[in-house]
Amino acid sequence: MTVKIYTTTHCPYCKMAKEYFKGKEIKYEEVNVEENHAAAEEMIEKSGQMGVPVIEINGKIIIGFDKKAIEAALKK
Repeated sequence: MTVKIYTTTHCPYCKMAKEYFKGKEIKYEEVNVEENHAAAEEMIEKSGQMGVPVIEINGKIIIGFDKKAIEAALKK
């Protein structure tokens, strides 16, 4: 399973998503789009969104900290 979270430094929902994954002991890759402009462009291309968090689980894109969508993606 691959989990990637596109974040910014001061995003409260990004923090909530990371805490959620830590609590479930799920490893994830964090990509701070404030610091990495190429990653920001990648995130926008994949999701069509400029806001964060954007979470990618096994290729499925989830916009925001949507627990139901995250849990559904983790079960697949």
